[in-house]
Amino acid sequence: MQIYEELQARGLLAQLTNEEEIRELINAGKATFYIGFDPTADSLHVGHFMALCLMKRLQEAGNKPIALIGGGTAMIGDPSGRSDLRTMMTEETIAHNCECFKKQMSRFIDFSEGKALMVNNADWLRDLNYIEFIRDIGVHFSVNNMLRAECYKQRMEKGLSFLEFNYMIMQSYDFLSLFQKYGCNLQFGGDDQWSNMLGGTELIRRKLGKDAHAMTITLLLNSEGKKMGKTQKGAVWLDPNKTSPFDFYQYWRNVGDADVLKCIRMLTFLPLEQIQEMDSWEGSQLNTAKEILAYELTTLVHGKEEAEKAQAAAKALFGGAGDQSQIPTATLTPDLFKDGFVDLISVMVAAGLSASRSEARRAIEQGGVSVDDEKITDIAAKIPEEAFDKGILVRRGKKTYKKVVK
Repeated sequence: MQIYEELQARGLLAQLTNEEEIRELINAGKATFYIGFDPTADSLHVGHFMALCLMKRLQEAGNKPIALIGGGTAMIGDPSGRSDLRTMMTEETIAHNCECFKKQMSRFIDFSEGKALMVNNADWLRDLNYIEFIRDIGVHFSVNNMLRAECYKQRMEKGLSFLEFNYMIMQSYDFLSLFQKYGCNLQFGGDDQWSNMLGGTELIRRKLGKDAHAMTITLLLNSEGKKMGKTQKGAVWLDPNKTSPFDFYQYWRNVGDADVLKCIRMLTFLPLEQIQEMDSWEGSQLNTAKEILAYELTTLVHGKEEAEKAQAAAKALFGGAGDQSQIPTATLTPDLFKDGFVDLISVMVAAGLSASRSEARRAIEQGGVSVDDEKITDIAAKIPEEAFDKGILVRRGKKTYKKVVK
């Protein structure tokens, strides 16, 4: 099976400008393709994961990836999927974020010996002459067509700034610049980027009379149609200092039954034949599939050693034995102990498992709290001080837990 057919089988392809030509291009390893990343934070997150995996797959098939860091476009902000204006960033912040991105991308993409490029669109956007730009580039864009683009419709209700209106033109200019500088003939992006990507192919055709192509990747949505990669704490980051390898592992270990096989197919590098065998799995077998998903993705992002530690910690958490060093830990202060004991409600609040004593009390009364896998329903329950010498495992529900020590 060639790479195009594999991407199809994994459910990764959404919209394409010319299916036949794109298939021929990437199957022959003749694509120089780019994906853009706006450095709006100092770490990539799960929302970028699909793109990174796609770049890795295509590079392994002989194609050349260009990771385009949007140091220039980040100073404007992409309106796609937004109902508000993005926060403006300083040049220093953008430069720092770009450096962080490259380090994380290197786990997926081989940048050695010209096998891949990382470029920053600030190199050609920041010094543009405004009059020349709108005469040479702006003339090729129809305002009527732009306003019909999905990325602008959502912003029109609250007010679309002229600053944001320029984003499509600038992204299209990126494609033109990469085409001229590096022979980039193909752009990939999320399915919500389709209008911007078409703008680039059309600009190349109008300016140079040549063909370039665009293809969008299926967005990573759960069975409820919501974007994956968010938790109650916020985004799931690839930086271990922002989302620990254990929490990263647990995020994938806890995906819904309806989503696990789709995630394995789209995100892991397991053979399709092996994945197809899992299609009939149900019940407890889906828990095994979630463990496979979590282990494979944690290995990709953090390496095999961290994945094995996270897996061992998860088994300790749910099995009551083994290495618990990766489990999030909370420390109790001495003032909480009275006569050698501390009440469970105080433990819940101090460990961050409840926002208030009343919330902790309700959780206990409803049977949602356990200590070392023993359910506690007595709101007056107390725990002896010596129990915290080695630490106790306190859970609220299935997915919220802390190892608590003194």
